[in-house]
Amino acid sequence: MTCPRIILKKGRDISLRRGHPWIFSGAIAKMEGDPAPGDIVLAADAGGKPLGLGFFNTGDIAFRLLTDDSTARIDADFWRRRIERAVALRKRVVPPETDAYRLVNAEGDGMPGLVVDRYGAYLVMTIGTAGIERWREILIGLLLELLAPAGIYERSEGRSRKIEGLSDRIGSAAGEVPASAEIMENGLRFEVNLLTGQKTGFFLDQRGNREVVGALSAGAAVLNCFSYTGAFSVYAARGGASRVVSVEASEAANAMAAGNLDRNGYSPGQHPVVTADVFEYLRETEETFDLIILDPPAFAKSRKDVDRSAKGYKEINLQAVKLLAEGGLLATFSCSNPIDPELFQRIVQGAVRDAGKTAQLLCPLGAGPDHPVNLAHPEGRYLKGLLLCITRN
Repeated sequence: MTCPRIILKKGRDISLRRGHPWIFSGAIAKMEGDPAPGDIVLAADAGGKPLGLGFFNTGDIAFRLLTDDSTARIDADFWRRRIERAVALRKRVVPPETDAYRLVNAEGDGMPGLVVDRYGAYLVMTIGTAGIERWREILIGLLLELLAPAGIYERSEGRSRKIEGLSDRIGSAAGEVPASAEIMENGLRFEVNLLTGQKTGFFLDQRGNREVVGALSAGAAVLNCFSYTGAFSVYAARGGASRVVSVEASEAANAMAAGNLDRNGYSPGQHPVVTADVFEYLRETEETFDLIILDPPAFAKSRKDVDRSAKGYKEINLQAVKLLAEGGLLATFSCSNPIDPELFQRIVQGAVRDAGKTAQLLCPLGAGPDHPVNLAHPEGRYLKGLLLCITRN
């Protein structure tokens, strides 16, 4: 391909050579040509040696790698091969009795800025980069051709698009998509709000962690905080929990959670759904639990939020640890990109120590295999989790 080139400063090609897919604006020595946001450009080292093709933008992330083959053609066939590869992987890793999963995971599938989730007969897509925006119509056509969904709904919105110079776009991209649909996950059924639910409607990345919680719930009193539509609660109930309390501030989400318990044969009376602020509930309840799940929304959207959000994460973990019975289990999560796994672990450890307890790490937790991450791109590991056994000092 003949395209503009960005020439890197000496020594600033190391991360790209190691497989990291981003180049930041400060690493660029000069540009040859006049690329516009979203254009395909060739990255080269200080000596002019080609390193790969990718999307250009004028922001902090100036280059997003598509391929290290500098002779490749970025065309419809290129995107077809990428989507086919993503589909083939899901056929291998998505479990039986499951029709809802992440189909395309941005950089993890070599398609930076594109997220596509499957909910039964429907797809929900998000475009977050100017580069993918250029290929929108072709990508929609390929999704229709290769997957034959009944409809595709687009939810391209938020901070990432603003950074890329894009306005929000929300609405039908193809066919008709209902406001809600029923999905199946590991044989359990859930109602999903496709048009206005959080993320693309359901926390698909937590499927494997829900299985872990379910397997540990036999006979346990379980507290599910930030329960949203109650998916962790349903798994805990199926796992034999004696009682599951779901706490969420949104009445609409709680109505859906109660419905999801009921549709799977579990009584919301035995497993109550509580509308409350989680911080207040944790401070005020006198009940003791054998297993607590903390799955809050992202407290930190950017680096400037880290200190404030760290206090929030520490507070909820501190209060949860105080409510656990001796030897109780804590499944605690952060989906904040600026909070890396090491920092999250330090925050939780601080909370445990302040509570006068000791934590045994049983296993780290993260997104499932339908959310693949480029091994050289740790920023893709947005979901961090710890499964801990909490005991007295």
